[in-house]
Amino acid sequence: MVFSKSEIEQFRTEGWVAKDDFWSDREVRAMRLELTRLKAVGLLRNVATDGDGSTPASDKINLQLCPMFPHSDLYRAMPFAEKAIDAVRQLIGDPVVLHLDQVFLKPGKQGLGTNWHQDNAYFQIDDPLKGTAMWTAVHEATIANGTIHVIPGSYRVQYEHSRDPFSDHHIRCYPPEDEAIAIELPAGGVAFFAYGVAHCTLANTTDKERAGLALHFINGALDATAKSGFPLGKRPYLTGEAASGGLNEHGLVIAGTWEREVEAILASG
Repeated sequence: MVFSKSEIEQFRTEGWVAKDDFWSDREVRAMRLELTRLKAVGLLRNVATDGDGSTPASDKINLQLCPMFPHSDLYRAMPFAEKAIDAVRQLIGDPVVLHLDQVFLKPGKQGLGTNWHQDNAYFQIDDPLKGTAMWTAVHEATIANGTIHVIPGSYRVQYEHSRDPFSDHHIRCYPPEDEAIAIELPAGGVAFFAYGVAHCTLANTTDKERAGLALHFINGALDATAKSGFPLGKRPYLTGEAASGGLNEHGLVIAGTWEREVEAILASG
């Protein structure tokens, strides 16, 4: 089991829990190499704007790729990793469904944060504890480089959201920031937070880039009504009777390939 009873209780009461040593050094190296490749071929785009929601920012950068799976065999295999599935099923229950994948990369000094929001403002599931983000620190995530911040227990409140003027497509809310905590993680550490938890990342003030990779999961009972994310019918079932190892959704079996894809990336790098 990935989580202890007390950690599961923390998720159910505060809406978040973290694991410092979730991914190995090898897995992190593969993630970084693949992210470098995706950036080099121009697949990450700057979603930051100058404050009007449309004009590309002149001096701030918030690079995003969403979705990731069509562009990377490694990232397509990541949610099928057994430890990822085991962790998520402990938090939201079976059947586990992959709802969305994305990555944000914040360059040193220019990296703009992602403003406060609740994922459920996008996804609109009935029970915000039945969906969770799995946020991986691809690089060490600290306060200085703008790690993720959460407001414990905020899944109990539905904040009003409006267009974020510093993004070309995001929305934002204005929760009580004095109640926020920063989740600092080593590279390979993971923060899990429920869909209703208000969260943000801050600017990267260091000289080095920092990336956060987010997989979003829902309980299959909510699949038919969950908004946004992958199209209905294309969301991979990772557990339960409908799980096919990815065959139904991707046309080939992805389950069991995570280690192979990690090795392939490390060999090519």
